[in-house]
Amino acid sequence: MSPVRRVADRNPILSTHGRRFIAVALGAIALVTTMPAYAFLTRPIVFAAVGRTTKAPGGWLQFCADNPGDCRPSEDAPRDVVLTPELLQQLYAINGYVNSRVTWTSDVDLYGKAEYWTYPLDRGDCEDIVLLKRRVLAEVGWPKSALLITVVEDPSAHNARHAVLTVHTDRGEFILDNQTPEVLFWYETEYHYVMRQSTTDPNVWVSFLAEQPRPEPASAIH
Repeated sequence: MSPVRRVADRNPILSTHGRRFIAVALGAIALVTTMPAYAFLTRPIVFAAVGRTTKAPGGWLQFCADNPGDCRPSEDAPRDVVLTPELLQQLYAINGYVNSRVTWTSDVDLYGKAEYWTYPLDRGDCEDIVLLKRRVLAEVGWPKSALLITVVEDPSAHNARHAVLTVHTDRGEFILDNQTPEVLFWYETEYHYVMRQSTTDPNVWVSFLAEQPRPEPASAIH
């Protein structure tokens, strides 16, 4: 049984429709394997510069109080994922599936609160969508130390705070975002990076340095 099928069987959100969607997505992405493989192999490997520890978001603390088992540090040493074309396809498939499955809805509309982090069913905001991507990727074998919840400021939304998932690999750091179907290198986005989880402990958050080593802009992977 495939790892995607196993996680679908264990999680109610991954319904029969969801399993079909992922299977179709993986098949479609397989048709263009050579292009993304070539693209990421030729792009600069530049990691975002992080600095001191900072206070974790209140929503993360609340989420951990509700889901303590999902916030424990991994017993394994942090490691970069050795990115292969197949794993890149998996990122595309899972990112696309979750983005299509969950309709963005504010916490105020759903829970009557300004901020509430939780796993979504069919509706949720950016933090909820990130949590689900992190969970599904971990279930299919990605180490949690490489799946880092990240807080950014979005210039297109008057610098409003937004959450994305950073995926740490040996080929650099990729961003999974509910606002785009693309899987982007961190430096290909227009975001201002504020803070993210540490690779050693999900409960330790680190701030980003003001000056980031961004290479020349390049088009997204297609």
